[in-house]
Amino acid sequence: MANKDHNPEPVEEPRDGEEVRPEGEGSEANASGPAPQDGQGEQDDALTVDDILGAAQNADAAAEDAVLADLESALLNDLKRLQAEYANYRRRTEEQREVELQRAQGAVAKGLLPVLDDLDRAEKHGDLEEGSAFAAIADKLRGVAERIGLITYGAAGEVFDPQQHEAIFQVPTPGADEPTILEVVEIGYRLGSVELRPAKVVVAVPAE
Repeated sequence: MANKDHNPEPVEEPRDGEEVRPEGEGSEANASGPAPQDGQGEQDDALTVDDILGAAQNADAAAEDAVLADLESALLNDLKRLQAEYANYRRRTEEQREVELQRAQGAVAKGLLPVLDDLDRAEKHGDLEEGSAFAAIADKLRGVAERIGLITYGAAGEVFDPQQHEAIFQVPTPGADEPTILEVVEIGYRLGSVELRPAKVVVAVPAE
């Protein structure tokens, strides 16, 4: 049996010219607009690698880079200077060591010169007989002098050179075209390129 007390709510009739809208639609529903798609906002805020690399440096970062560049340049210049100084130091050390070695050898060689002079005199007088003990000692001493680099110079018949020879006497000689060594009084010695003693000679000069 139907409930006679239940009355449906009256439906409000639209006024003239008014548009009928479905239930749930209204000004508030339409005001919000369409919902954003998932991830669209994050894509708008994301930066690419090109954006990061192409971004302009701020003033502090640029100043810091300039300071680092100046420091790197200064350190590189200091390193080059130290390398040059070390190379010069090694060169000077090697040169000084060579000079000291030549001085030491020269001191030893000069000590041998009087003994070598005596051997030359003995040889001229025939005292160095072949096979004798004296001749054997002479050979050993001359071998030592040769091994340390001692060089003799000055011989009869050579052209006189005032840079190498010391003329102790001059003899006018007919037929001589230029000063020539006539006799060697004392042999000259060099150690490498260093002159230890000039040769003392008698010089034949052109006769007037």
